Amino acid sequence: MNDLAIIYRSRFSNTGFEKRKRVWKILCAEFFQKHVPPDSTILDLACGYGEFINHIDAAKKYGVDLNPDAPSRLSPEVEFKLTPAYDLSHIPDNSVDRVFTSNFLEHLPDKAACDAVLQEVWRILKPGGKIMLLGPNIRYAYKEYWDYYDHYLALSHLSLSEGLLLAGFQPEVVTDRFLPYTMNNSTPTADWMIRLYLRIPLAWKLLGKQFFIVARK
Repeated sequence: MNDLAIIYRSRFSNTGFEKRKRVWKILCAEFFQKHVPPDSTILDLACGYGEFINHIDAAKKYGVDLNPDAPSRLSPEVEFKLTPAYDLSHIPDNSVDRVFTSNFLEHLPDKAACDAVLQEVWRILKPGGKIMLLGPNIRYAYKEYWDYYDHYLALSHLSLSEGLLLAGFQPEVVTDRFLPYTMNNSTPTADWMIRLYLRIPLAWKLLGKQFFIVARK
């Protein structure tokens, strides 16, 4: 069995998946959709089980991941390819409006690998296209960051913003604290609580340990 499949089957039970699916449906409708025009072509980089790409409204959807289990959870309209994020050769140059990635960059082995991914994203994005990045902020999650065996690259909102600039992107939104670090079983996720949280940025400052960055090509 693929190592990623082993890790994610262990990390995300069926119960946990259903919880994440419900939470992400709200996150997409109440927050992320405002960054994604419905007529967009979008790529979910390291799409996992489709928590984002299944619930975002877009005209054309791509998903890539290295987990062979991923397609089993994806909606039929998602064009999936089992490929590393630095090889998007199946997607033409200047053809994508938005690229989204969540909790992925920390799994890369080093900054050279991160640079390679950003260069490939630059290639496929249309002029004026945007990359949206969500991930654990080492500044605020410096302890629990290393609780996962497959976390290698430590990034903050500041270091990633610099990396984006070096890759040619212009950061437009840099939120150092957005979502809590994890959606484990002890995290309250009632629908009304999620909607309220998204509407109160002060709560992000208290509970958020993940950055959210939007950068334009």
